[in-house]
Amino acid sequence: MLLRVQTVLLLFVCSSPAVCGADEGPLKVFLLVGQSNMQGHAHVRTLEYVGMDDETKPMLDAIQDADGSAKVHENVYVSYLSAGGVKQGQLTTGFGASEEKIGPELSFGIYMQEMLGEPILIIKTAWGGKSIHTDFRPPSAGPYEFTQQQLDGFEKQKKDMSAVRTDKEKATGHYYRLMLEHIHKVLGDIKSVYPKYNETSGYELAGFVWFQGWNDMVDRGVYPIRDQPGGYDDYSKVLAHFIRDVRTDLQAPRLPFVIGVMGAGGPVEKYLAGQKRYAGIHQNFRDAMAAPARQSDFKGNVTAVLTEDFWDHELMLLRARDNELRQLVRKRVADGQLEKKQERATFEEERLKEFSNQELKILSTATSNAEYHYLGCAKILTQIGKAFAEANYGLLQTQE
Repeated sequence: MLLRVQTVLLLFVCSSPAVCGADEGPLKVFLLVGQSNMQGHAHVRTLEYVGMDDETKPMLDAIQDADGSAKVHENVYVSYLSAGGVKQGQLTTGFGASEEKIGPELSFGIYMQEMLGEPILIIKTAWGGKSIHTDFRPPSAGPYEFTQQQLDGFEKQKKDMSAVRTDKEKATGHYYRLMLEHIHKVLGDIKSVYPKYNETSGYELAGFVWFQGWNDMVDRGVYPIRDQPGGYDDYSKVLAHFIRDVRTDLQAPRLPFVIGVMGAGGPVEKYLAGQKRYAGIHQNFRDAMAAPARQSDFKGNVTAVLTEDFWDHELMLLRARDNELRQLVRKRVADGQLEKKQERATFEEERLKEFSNQELKILSTATSNAEYHYLGCAKILTQIGKAFAEANYGLLQTQE
C-alpha cells in the first residue's frame, strides 16, 4: 500500500486524469536523493547530443521545443535542496548542479508523469561529495566505527583522537537529517510548491530514488578490503538500514525504493586499458549497492537499476582516440620536434585528418564533465532518469 495521508469520498468523476488528477486522488510525491550524480552535471548544451541518435531523439523532443528552448512541464513540480539552497517550481532544465545543468530529475519527472497521467511532485535533496557511511548514515546503523587501518593512520599522524571522534559524531547522519527536514517541510506546505494542491485529497509518498556511491567506493580507509569479494558488505548493510529508517521516519512502510547503482565507465568487461585496474573494485561496489534489492524483506518494493547500461561506450572510444592524438602531439613538443606555440594549431589540424565532421561534432557537443559524473552527458543522464521512472512505476504497479 502507498502511504495515504488523507482520504476523501469522490463526489464526481473526472474524464481527464492529466487535467484533474489532483482532484481525483492524493498527489503522488517522489523523493530523489543522493550526491553529485543525483545533483546532475550535464550541461544543457549537451542536450543536442540526445537528438543526434534516433533512439534517444524522442527524449529531446519531450525536453525542448522545436526552437531549442526548454519546455516547462506544467504537471510536474519540483522542490530541490542542495548546497546553494532551495529551488522550486515547475519542472524544466536547470534543476541540476547549477542553473545550466540537468540531472536525472528531468526525464524522471517527464516520464513518470506521462505514465501516471496526473500531476506529480518531486522533492529532491542532493549534495556533492557525500557518503552513506557518514554523511547520510541512518540512525539504526548506529555510530560510525573507525577501522583499524584508520586508527593506525591517526596514530601515525599524531591526531587528537578526542577531536577526531567529536568531529565524526557531528558529521554522522548530518545529511540524512537535512534530507528529512526538507522533505517534512515541503510536505507540510505543499501549496508553496504546487499551488493547485488539494489538501482534502492529500498526498501519497509514491517512490524514493537513491543515486549515490562514489565517495564510498573510493574510500579505502572505510573499506580496507574493497578489492576482495565482500569488501563493501558494510555499504549493503548501511543502505538496508537507510531504506528501513526512511520508511519509518516517513511513516511509509512499503515506500517503493529504487537504487541507482553506480555505473560510470560502463560494464567492467568493456573497460579500456586504463580502466581495467579498477574493474574488480568497481564491480564489487556495484554488487554491494544492488544487494539490498535481493533481500527477502524488500521483495517487491525495492529494485536496482544498473546505470552502467546507459553508458555511451562509443563516445568513450571516440574520446580515447582524441586523447591519444593529443598525447602524440604533446610528445612531439617534448621531443623538440614541435614548438610549444604550435601545439594547439597542430592538434586541431591533426584532428581534422583523424575525425569525420560528425565525430568532431560529437566531441564538441556530447560531454561537459568528468567520467565520474557520467561525462556530464545529457544523453546518459536522461536515459538514467527515465529508467528510474520506469523502475519506480513498476514497483507501484506490483503494489496495486
